[in-house]
Order: sequence, then C-alpha cells, then structure tokens
Amino acid sequence: MGRFAVWVSELDSRLSRKYGRLVPRNVAVKKPSLREVEDAALSLGFRVVEMEASRLNPRLAGLDEDYRVRGYLVIDAPHGKTKALKMIAEKIRELRKRTEGRKSKSKKRRR
Repeated sequence: MGRFAVWVSELDSRLSRKYGRLVPRNVAVKKPSLREVEDAALSLGFRVVEMEASRLNPRLAGLDEDYRVRGYLVIDAPHGKTKALKMIAEKIRELRKRTEGRKSKSKKRRR
C-alpha cells in the first residue's frame, strides 16, 4: 500500500499544472471540496489516515483567493498516487451526478 498526501487542489480543473493540478483537465473536477475527496476515497476503499482542512498547498500562495482550495488528506491506497487521484476524481464526478439526479427528481415531485 502506498501512503501519500492528496491536496484538494491537485484535483481542481480550474488550476494549471504549474499550480499543482496532477490529473488531466478532462478528468479533474471543478471546485472539489475536502469532504468530496474524503467521501470518494472512502467509497473506493482507501483508508484516510489524516485530514487537515485549514492547510494551503504551498504552490497556491501566489494565486487569488478564489482559486485557493484548502485542505489535504493522507491516505493509504493500493495504487500509486497518480492512479489513485484519477480514481478519486472520477468517483467525485459520479457522486455529483447522483446528487444532481436526486435534486432534479425532488424538484419534479414538488410541482
């Protein structure tokens, strides 16, 4: 198992690779939250060892506040960091689609 830190900013599609995005833009997620990353990692069977919500990735120090996404997780995963990040980003997309589907169904019922 590999143990590594996952910065939320490493999955953000709004950032360039220069500022720390590690997954391809077509896989990355717009404005991921620490909670989403944690939920995705746990649903994939990864173990969350540590979580820190207030820390800022040092690469983001020169960016506007709008682009500063705070937080990181330390996880144990059976894969390397790059593969695990891609899996987490895809899982976040899947979880977002599920919640959007639920929201649209509840709006239809109210009418």
